[in-house]
Amino acid sequence: MRKKINIRNWNRREIFNFFKDYEEPFYGITMELECTGAYEFAKSRNISFFLYYLYLTLKAVNQTEAFKYRIEGDELYLYDLINGSATIDRDNGTFGFSHIHYFEDLDLFLERATEEVIEVRTSDRLIKSEIGENIIHFSSLPWIRFTSVSHPRRYSRRDSIPKVTIGKYHTVGKKMMIPVSVHVNHAVADGLHVGEFFQRLQELFTKA
Repeated sequence: MRKKINIRNWNRREIFNFFKDYEEPFYGITMELECTGAYEFAKSRNISFFLYYLYLTLKAVNQTEAFKYRIEGDELYLYDLINGSATIDRDNGTFGFSHIHYFEDLDLFLERATEEVIEVRTSDRLIKSEIGENIIHFSSLPWIRFTSVSHPRRYSRRDSIPKVTIGKYHTVGKKMMIPVSVHVNHAVADGLHVGEFFQRLQELFTKA
């Protein structure tokens, strides 16, 4: 499910080598996207808006090649499929990390994702098992209309997993807007690639 990249022949070789050993190679960009179509679709189907925008986010991630590279040790791999590790809230004020598999079929995704959410919410464990590298770290902050986000980092571990955070939606005229924050490792993804991701996600939010 992954392909090893020959870094010596990669056209981003110099950029990769420049950033890969930075103590902090991650950078973040936050944008507001219009989510009117996605929100109305979710409500018309009586499905969770959270799970629906997670689905659309994973779809955009899997359409963005740069978000599928992972640095593992001294090697670089390109994964075929990227899943989601989303934080799931619990009634007692804590949360757990989920492992939500991406499926192109929306109904199948919602079925499996709902099962995972229930399992995490009824558990008292932070992490139920080793998840792997072919994920994004995903957080939802539906209480906060943020303009920027930062993330805790363990610098002793090399990390190249993209981190996506979605905040509180709000109305601007007749449009619904929602903040989306993306953090990526500059060794594998540039501003061009983040822009491609935002464009794809906006198109998915609009076409929904």
